[in-house]
Amino acid sequence: MTHEVHLSRVEGELRERSYPTSRETLVDECAGTTVLFADGDADLGDLVAEIDQPRFESAEDAFTALQNVLPVEAVGEPGQSDGDA
Repeated sequence: MTHEVHLSRVEGELRERSYPTSRETLVDECAGTTVLFADGDADLGDLVAEIDQPRFESAEDAFTALQNVLPVEAVGEPGQSDGDA
């Protein structure tokens, strides 16, 4: 079943899973969930697949790891500078 979730709700989406779990299991469970970003979207299963961690002990663990693989489009305004000149 495919559904959409805003990035701000992804941690709640991850809490609906059973932990501890493997990355492969989480990829399968999250596939088909579209994460909506500030500028674009991505499949949650595809994002989890990019995480270089074989196992997650909790939803918080998975969400923290997920933040490291989010594309630049995931946060902020399109084309927004991070303050570097």
